Amino acid sequence: MVKFSVHTIESAPAGSRETLTTVRQNLGGIPNLAAAMAESPSLVKGFFGLRSIYLGGTFSEADTQVLSLANAMANRCEWCVSFHSVFAIKAGVTPETVEALRDGRLPTEPRFRALSKFTQAMIEARGRVSDKETEEFLSAGFTKAQALEVIVGIAFSTMANYTEHLGRPPLDSMLESQKFLAVY
Repeated sequence: MVKFSVHTIESAPAGSRETLTTVRQNLGGIPNLAAAMAESPSLVKGFFGLRSIYLGGTFSEADTQVLSLANAMANRCEWCVSFHSVFAIKAGVTPETVEALRDGRLPTEPRFRALSKFTQAMIEARGRVSDKETEEFLSAGFTKAQALEVIVGIAFSTMANYTEHLGRPPLDSMLESQKFLAVY
């Protein structure tokens, strides 16, 4: 098995150190997934640059977590499901909604239902969703710009999800309460 490092600032390639330092300052620590990304300065810089854009978009914090959790489930990323479960609850998403998403079900809240359904359709169809699926998303109160913004969320999540698949970083202790083991 190929083993990827979970870097510290000191062990990371020189091109990743500034990003990891900023991550530690902003988050109070360096998540293991980010530490694994640090093997590639391009990936870690791109990921956190896109994260800033994603979080600066028009979705609420709760919307962002629901979107990211739906993406993590669609891409079968155990670390990311755990991470976004913790942060969805912190953002005010109900435990019932988090549980539904983790179980592969759609949430009952109309907004979160439409968001997660559209996100999953985008991933499954590689962006080739039907007019009906787009209309359902828009009729839930979202805008055309937000339909496109879902693509930013998918790109961001894919970077994290694929890093987890390739690098297999250990789950951070702060995520243990929402540890997710996929049964696929």
